[in-house]
Order: sequence, then C-alpha cells, then structure tokens
Amino acid sequence: MNCKNHYLDIFNITEAGLKEIIAKALSRGGDFADLYFEYTTFFNLNLKDGTVSSGGFHTDYGVGIRVLKGEKTGYAYSENLDMREMLKAADAASAIAQAGGSSLPYRAGTACTPALYPMRKNWRDTDASALLPFLLDVEKKVTAQDSRIVKVMARLSNSVCDVLMYNSFGEITYDTRPMGSISVTAVFQHEGKSENKSVSRSFRMGAELISGALADEIAAEVAEGIDERFEAIRPKGGQMAVVMGAGPSGVLLHEAMGHAFEADFNRKGQSIFSDKMGQQICPKGVNVVDDGTLEFNRGACRYDDEGVAGQKTYMVADGVLNSYLHDRISAAWYGVEPTGNGRRENFRYNPIPRMRATYMESGNADPSSIIADVRQGIYVKELSNGQVKIGEGDFTFFVKSGFLIEDGRLTAPVKDINIIGNGPEALANILAVGNDLKIDNGTWTCGKEQSVAVSCGMPTILVKSLTVGGE
Repeated sequence: MNCKNHYLDIFNITEAGLKEIIAKALSRGGDFADLYFEYTTFFNLNLKDGTVSSGGFHTDYGVGIRVLKGEKTGYAYSENLDMREMLKAADAASAIAQAGGSSLPYRAGTACTPALYPMRKNWRDTDASALLPFLLDVEKKVTAQDSRIVKVMARLSNSVCDVLMYNSFGEITYDTRPMGSISVTAVFQHEGKSENKSVSRSFRMGAELISGALADEIAAEVAEGIDERFEAIRPKGGQMAVVMGAGPSGVLLHEAMGHAFEADFNRKGQSIFSDKMGQQICPKGVNVVDDGTLEFNRGACRYDDEGVAGQKTYMVADGVLNSYLHDRISAAWYGVEPTGNGRRENFRYNPIPRMRATYMESGNADPSSIIADVRQGIYVKELSNGQVKIGEGDFTFFVKSGFLIEDGRLTAPVKDINIIGNGPEALANILAVGNDLKIDNGTWTCGKEQSVAVSCGMPTILVKSLTVGGE
C-alpha cells in the first residue's frame, strides 16, 4: 500500500486537489500557504467506586488552511471536505492575509523522519469491553494498597489522529499519532484528615499500553508518600536553598523557562530572554532541551503541525542561550531553520511555537551529595499551579510534596508552601545538577491559547536561593 495514497484516501483528496486549494489560498498574494487535514477519534471511560460513571466517543474531521504574508496570518477551516467548501475557506484565508506587510523568506526542506510511535494494537480496533477489566484491575490494586483509601476514581482515554499536510513548496507529509492515557486519584482519610493522591501515565502508544504491570506500577505510586502527606507541616518561610527533585519538578523548567524560550514571545520582545541569544545564562555544563524525538513520549512529534521534521533542540547548550523554539514564522523572521515546534490543538487553530518534551540533561553530581551540601533549605518532590510572567520572568509554584533539609538531611515533610523566584536568576543560580534525569510520563497538557500534549523532566538540581512562602 502506498502510504501517501492511504492518507489521501482518508480525506478523499487528490494531489491535484491539494494544488488547487493552495492556488486559491495564494490568489491574493502571499509568501506561503499550507493545509492541515485531520481525522481524530477520541474515547474515554471513567470509573468511580467500582462503577462506570461516564464514557464517550467522538470524531473530529476537517482541514485548516493558512496563508502567510509577512508576519500576517490568514486562517480559515472547514469541517466539510467538499472541494467547494475547502475553496471557500482558502479564499477566506487569502482575504485575511492580504493586509500583510513585507515578505519574509519562508523556507522549504522537510526531511523524512523515522516512526516514533508505531501501534501494535490500534485503539480503533479495541472494543470498550476489553478496556473495562483493566480499569477494574487498577481500582482493585489501588484499594489494596492502603486501608485508609475511601474512594478511587480512574480514567482511561485514548485517541488516534491521522494528519495530512501540504504546502506551497509542494511538500507533503503525513502521520498517525496515537495516544493512550490513564489517570487515577485516590482519597485517603485518617484521624479526621483527608488527603488525595493522583497518578497518571500517558504515551503515544496503542492498546498495548494496557497491562497488569502498568496497573501494579500505578497502584504502588498512589500509595507512596501518603504517610508523609498526613504528617506534613507548613514550615517557616524565607530565602533559602531549594533542591528540585528529579522528574515532575521539571514542570518548573517548562513554565518558568520554556515558555520564555518560545520564539513568538521573543520575536515580539515580550520575553525576558529576547535580547540574550548567545549569552551565558546558566553555569557551564547546564543543557536545557526541548525534544520531539523521544520514542512513545507524549510530547513526541514525528512532524510538527507545519510538516517540519521533529528534532531535538538545545535551547541552552553548556550554559549559553543557543536557540529559541521556532515555528515557520519566527524562523523566517530570524533567518534560521524551524525547529519543529509549530503545534496546534486541532485543525481549527493555526500553529504557534509550542514545547514538546522539555527537560534539563543530567549533570555529574550524585543526588545524595547535593542534599548533603545544603545546611538549610527545601527539597521539592512535586509542584503544581505554576504562574509565570513571561516578560519579567517571575514565577510562583505551589509545592504539593517535599521535605525540609536540615544539616544535609531530609527531615520533616512539608506542604502548603509556595516557591517564588525569577527564571533567569534561578538558571544563573544553579549550583549543582544531578546525574539522575527522569522524564515524567504523566498526562501533562500545556495551555497557551490552545491545549497540546507535552511532557517534562529534570535531574535533581540545587538552586542557591529562592523565596519559600511558609509561616
């Protein structure tokens, strides 16, 4: 089977039809035009107290048509793939873009990239009745972990997305993107107090994701650290050293630094890093990456939503600001190659620079020695509810779980505190980077006008000083 023809058949379009739509899109002038066809099926199943509480299935199908003239974007979409309707949408996008200014040098050149997320079991061929036993198994195993569990809620969701992209350079790309996700929340009660713990996993995989081993892994993690949560205190606040634990604390890197490296913010002068390209912004040896090439990763992109090949981008290399995260517009504006970061929620949205899997690479410090070097501080295990000011770089995060560090040892568990700081200052004040990079494979979703699937990660790191909001 010719793969290209398979995707053309899904959308009932021919290559001649693609060229006709592009011609209409450029009929009023323009530097570049592209088409984004999408067929996505979504399914979810929710379990509460041993009973299916809800579920659903729906399909999304349509095309987005974009015309770029200078920095101006003309965008229209159609949920009807009749040629007459697509030509109307192309004409509307052309009309919107004609007010654009000076041309930008948009570039051709999409490489062929290897498959990053092949499905062994297609979700579309998997009946809901085959998925319910897995959810019941998860609930049973979670409940068995701790007698204090009074409620378990579990959600299994999956999607399969077929995309076909074509542009005015004559480049045609196509991809099938699976996603499987499981999230579990358990409510604990003990001596009049309640705590809850949520655990999730999400991968670009087919139904082979579902297994007894995954259920065991989730159940064990749900119960981990609950004693500490019931015992946690709200410590005295102030300026102090902060150790960020490996894995989920990488959300700080995503929110406080990653967004500020997205090229649209920098192109418009809205980011604190707009004038720092090529400058030393971290200590030597620190490497910050946004990566679309991790196999089966939630943020993986064989191609981005502009048809640009997925790649690994070093935003910071050996402490130096090395690259922003580019879509085609910002790449043309800066005169560089796009980095594969043009992403969109679905065909109703135009692509903008977005992250994929954002993490700091491992250093050479032993994590235990990092903690041992701290006289007084906080060890952060999990963060949530981050707020960031892109222009100033200021951030605030809520600490879901962590510990006091006293004389080089983890002591009392802590909760109900915030850590407050500034992105550039925090990067500059990194004193040590652990050798234990961990990618967190939870159901991370990034909202920036649109929602897209991402992931994050971090080794253990020591930041010299942040503000801890406590008593």
